[in-house]
Amino acid sequence: MGASEEEEKFPFDINPMYEGERVRKSGLYVELGGQSKPGFELVLFEPEPEKIKDGEVSLIGPDLADMEEGGKYAYGMIYRVYGEQIEKDLEAVIERRNHEYQSYIQGYMHLNQRAEIWVRISKDAVKKGLKSLKQIGRATIMLFKEELPFIERMEATFITDEAEVEKRLEETNEIYKARDEKTRGLHDEDVDEFYQCTLCQSFAPTNVCVVTPDRIALCGAMSWFDSRAAARVDPEGPNAPIPKGDCIDPIGGEYTGVNEAAVRLSSGEYDSIKIHSFLEKPHTSCGCFEVAGFYIPEVEGIGWVHRGSKVSETPIGLPFSTIAGSVGGGKQVQGFLGIGIQYFYSSKFIQYDGGWRRVVWMASDLKERVADAISDEMKDKIATEKDVKDIEELREFLKRVDHPVVKGVIREVDGEQITEGWAVKEEAAEVEAKAEAVPVAEAVPSTAQVPLASVPTMAPGAVAGGGTPIQIILKDADISIGKIIVKRKEGK
Repeated sequence: MGASEEEEKFPFDINPMYEGERVRKSGLYVELGGQSKPGFELVLFEPEPEKIKDGEVSLIGPDLADMEEGGKYAYGMIYRVYGEQIEKDLEAVIERRNHEYQSYIQGYMHLNQRAEIWVRISKDAVKKGLKSLKQIGRATIMLFKEELPFIERMEATFITDEAEVEKRLEETNEIYKARDEKTRGLHDEDVDEFYQCTLCQSFAPTNVCVVTPDRIALCGAMSWFDSRAAARVDPEGPNAPIPKGDCIDPIGGEYTGVNEAAVRLSSGEYDSIKIHSFLEKPHTSCGCFEVAGFYIPEVEGIGWVHRGSKVSETPIGLPFSTIAGSVGGGKQVQGFLGIGIQYFYSSKFIQYDGGWRRVVWMASDLKERVADAISDEMKDKIATEKDVKDIEELREFLKRVDHPVVKGVIREVDGEQITEGWAVKEEAAEVEAKAEAVPVAEAVPSTAQVPLASVPTMAPGAVAGGGTPIQIILKDADISIGKIIVKRKEGK
């Protein structure tokens, strides 16, 4: 992207090369949103163009000059847009591009989406002349209109007053919820094509984001409807159709078309994906996923923790950040999985692995948030950090509530038993260990069916209890033992 006259007015460079730039603590001027402060981004379609003051940016709350260096502040961004080609369904599409365009700004790190945004501004950017968030707003509007010509008019309101951000966030969450609910009536089998999203490939080059009616994008911001709308208005953009092709595995959600896209999008790193599987050929995970899942082998179950959770540690002893580091970057990692929160509401939620019957632990704030998605059978059988602190306590909890993983998970979609049950296996192992521990030093058979011809005669002078041991060799013997008597030898 060449620098235009308009761009020269900004005290920072604007270029796609800055996507993926990180602002570390040592170079941090201020942090906006993130885990410690509320934040959100929202795009609203305005059908009456005269109601939008094109290019205007307003600010509610303290500006950069009023902020303490190293401080953390709330952050809300609201954009109102108009265009003859724009309809309400495009709000989420435009909104998701805020992550891309703001990442073009040098010294301004934008991560995540919706109500999970995390922004850092560097000391260097401030030294070079960045004095106001309004400068960021104007640059963002310019980028939107340059990259998406169907946006004819656009204005922005940035909010840093924490009380106001929290107030607007309540309204914003209702808008997000309405968007999400719209997609729940459509399923994978009802459509001929899925959609790809390459928006996160600047951060995760091998990521293969496949959006289907039953599986929202990992970021949680792009549904199948959103992706379809984006592909129509911006054919050269990050969203494009993926023909389904033939269905290889209807339960795991494996399709020839998706596998072909996996090879292409990952540059050959991956060649197959099961859309609804956790442990076998799982979907890749970028870095913007809303929730991280982790397998707990000790109980053959799955745990979930979300970005921004107040839970510091999971039963495996790791926080969200560490788990995310294990799976992020566009990797396909068995035992870890990134998802969008709305995937919990899908009827195909990790159905290959047993769905909700395989979930053993969730962060309490996440479990509360998606409570109406959890099956009635499982609501009281999924532990949180309030119930257990470690694996041992988790094992006891699962036994107490008779969780399916204890005796074996039966997959609801086809009735197949997919796990044996860890408690069942442990009991069998204990029985076997006890049997092996019984000594057979002096076994006296109560009934021995032994052909006499196969028992050799006793050597002369070899008597029981004498100095010479007696050796009896049984050949082709058929022996049944009623009981074993164990005697302690004298002097032992």
